[in-house]
Amino acid sequence: MAKITYIEHDGTEHVHDGKTGLSVMEVAVKNNVPGIDADCGGACACATCHVYVDPAWLDKTGDKSAMEESMLDFAEGVEPNSRLACQIKITDGLDGIVVRLPESQH
Repeated sequence: MAKITYIEHDGTEHVHDGKTGLSVMEVAVKNNVPGIDADCGGACACATCHVYVDPAWLDKTGDKSAMEESMLDFAEGVEPNSRLACQIKITDGLDGIVVRLPESQH
């Protein structure tokens, strides 16, 4: 189980617990976090779950796959810490992770 903090572009925070094995996107969708649309349902086939991972957590989220890199090409405002929330699997090591939502997804 990990506590995840989602921060909207306007600073509004949403803190939710996520079960190990789920994705950061799945927890957001189950808890109606605004800005995580997840149009493809987590298949890494869109970029509607684009998040900015807090730099302190970036190394703990794993490497981006080639597919994820390709999908991020369709997102607005991509930064070095951009990830697709559907590709970040929750582990105990991610307890306390902070992700921010792009302005384009509000």
